[in-house]
This record gives sequence, C-alpha cells and structure tokens, in this order.
Amino acid sequence: MRATSIVLWPKLPPSAFWFLVSVSQCSDLAMAGWSCLVTGGGGFLGQRIICLLVEEKDLQEIRVLDKVFRPEVREEFSKLQSKIKLTLLEGDILDEQCLKGACQGTSVVIHTASVIDVRNAVPRETIMNVNVKGTQLLLEACVQASVPVFIHTSTIEVAGPNSYREIIQDGREEEHHESAWSSPYPYSKKLAEKAVLGANGWALKNGGTLYTCALRPMYIYGEGSPFLSAYMHGALNNNGILTNHCKFSRVNPVYVGNVAWAHILALRALRDPKKVPNIQGQFYYISDDTPHQSYDDLNYTLSKEWGFCLDSRMSLPISLQYWLAFLLEIVSFLLSPIYKYNPCFNRHLVTLSNSVFTFSYKKAQRDLGYEPLYTWEEAKQKTKEWIGSLVKQHKETLKTKIH
Repeated sequence: MRATSIVLWPKLPPSAFWFLVSVSQCSDLAMAGWSCLVTGGGGFLGQRIICLLVEEKDLQEIRVLDKVFRPEVREEFSKLQSKIKLTLLEGDILDEQCLKGACQGTSVVIHTASVIDVRNAVPRETIMNVNVKGTQLLLEACVQASVPVFIHTSTIEVAGPNSYREIIQDGREEEHHESAWSSPYPYSKKLAEKAVLGANGWALKNGGTLYTCALRPMYIYGEGSPFLSAYMHGALNNNGILTNHCKFSRVNPVYVGNVAWAHILALRALRDPKKVPNIQGQFYYISDDTPHQSYDDLNYTLSKEWGFCLDSRMSLPISLQYWLAFLLEIVSFLLSPIYKYNPCFNRHLVTLSNSVFTFSYKKAQRDLGYEPLYTWEEAKQKTKEWIGSLVKQHKETLKTKIH
C-alpha cells in the first residue's frame, strides 16, 4: 500500500521538522539496504545528486537536509516517491540535535550544504559558521551515529586563483595549489575541506572507521544554476546585452549532471573495501569535456540562440579593475563603524573572473572510474533549453505587466 505522510520526528527540537515523502515497503526490505543523508539537498547540485541516488542498488532511504524546501523542489521530490523512501528534513546545519537525528542509522553522508558568496554580501560570521562550524558539527554527528562514509563538496576556489597574472593549465592534485585569500568564501571552504580530510580515519562510536574524501568541482553550470539565472535575468532587463567583464579568463566549467555523477562514484568507491585504501583522505578535481573558454564566452554560447549578445563596449584593463576594487575595499573598511557599504566587486572577484585556471580530472578518472555522464553537446543543449524557458517566462511577465 502506498502512502504519503508528513510527520514530526520526536527526537528533534520543535524548530526542526521531518517531512516524510515515502512509499510503504514490505517489512523484509526494512533492514536489507543502506541509507544516505544529503545536506543542501534542496539546492542546485543537491537535487541532481538525489536524482541519481535513487537508482543506486539496495538504497533503502534518502534523507535530505536543508534550511527550507521551495514548493517546486517538494514537487520534484514527490515524483521520486514511487522509487524510494525520501525523508525531507528542514533544519539548520548548526543545530547539533538536528544533525544527530539526521545521521542516526545513516550509512553515507554527502555534504553539499554551504553559503556561496563571492561578492562579500553575506556577513563573514555567517559564512564561517555555516561552512566551517557546520561541517565540523556534521563530522562529529557522524562519529556519534557511526556513519562510516563522508563525501564533501568542496570548490575549485580552495586552490585559487591567487593572482590574475598566474597561469595554471590542466592543474593536478599533486601540485598542491592552495588559495591565499582571506575572503570568507574561499577561506571557509579551505578550512572545511581540511577538517573533512583531517577526519579521515577517525574512530566511530561503534568501533568502526570514518572514511572521507572531497570533490573540487570547477564552476558549475546547467539547468537551475542560480548564478546563470541571475546573469540571464540581468541581461533580459538590459535588452539582452550580456556583461563582458570576464573576457580574459580561461577556465573549464563543468556541467552539474557530471558533478553529481562524480559524487555517486565517490560514494561507491568509499563503500568498496578494495577501493577505499586509495581514496580515503583524498581530494579530486572534477571537470568534464566542456571546452576551455572564458566565462563570457560560455554565457554567450549558451544564450545566443535566444537573441542575447555580448556588450561591445570597451572594458577597463584588469590591473585598473584590481586597484579600483582595492580602493573600494578601503572605503568599505573606513565606513564600517558607521555604515555598511558593500562594493559591487572586490579583488578576489576580479582575480577569479580574469584568470587562466583550468584543471584535469585524470585522478578522479583513475581512482573513481569517473567519466563524464553527459557530453558537452548534451550539457549545452539542456542548458540552452532551460535558458529558453527563462526567456519565455520573462516575456510572459512583461505581457502581464502591460495588461
């Protein structure tokens, strides 16, 4: 008998609710499989991981932890209820009781939850708390609940770039690139990754061992990308003109479906006794076969079919942008005692947007058996179609306003 229900998890505080979207299953399956917790599962990447997770062999339950689930996300997850027991938990990554309940009886944790902010718009304390303290609390919860596998979604920004003058092409893990920025996002993600890899080998409460690894994806694009969505909406409000601030960059973006696939392969590897010795405590760059190009060229390639064009006006030299950003940061600092001024760009963003910074996925290919699940042509087509839907929505909104 199939049933959909909403229940309150009794061991959690009133602030945290378990929303159960499930299919009743025969009692003989109750102890047959394994379970997985995905933090940040309502987000851009988390949703794609869950869509792949439901196909995993003997997986009994997926628990999804996020601050809040949008109605459209709930609707998408409800479509999976015929395949697996899906438990949605609205809670805070800093709530220790919530984390303990979420981890109890779980076999694997995939930790994608984080605050992403490259414009310093979010208070530093918030970013450090969520990205660093939240990760540490989750690791401790895994120890107490004896969860043996922990996969951390890191970022390419823990490796840099540190200077727009530095050129790194097809970088590899053994080269040990590390961000020197004190900006809260790359700094917090660097500390979080170190905490995760440092926790590898910890003793669990049941006497077992915690195995961890971290994945460092490049800039992630694809349907539902919040960055791409904001960029396209900005262009739609500017007569279809795409800003041209990143033309000096050369990067290798990665499609969201391929990043999700890398998480599945990491999960399988850390659960495989034969593979775990080579993978535990390691980090992996995750890219795919998307052509190396500038951020501006990527945005244009994905949107030109819908009438978008790049701004043809001259842009400031990178060196001038950098020092202007430095002056704006000084102004922000001087005003901070009396007024919160957040500059529209900063030195970290200028560097990130204008560097030659590409990385190879050969190590993930060797250790995890990673090969992109989607080709560049498939990824491009899916993303183009999604951008087309944004254009359509924008036109409908304009018609509504006129009438």
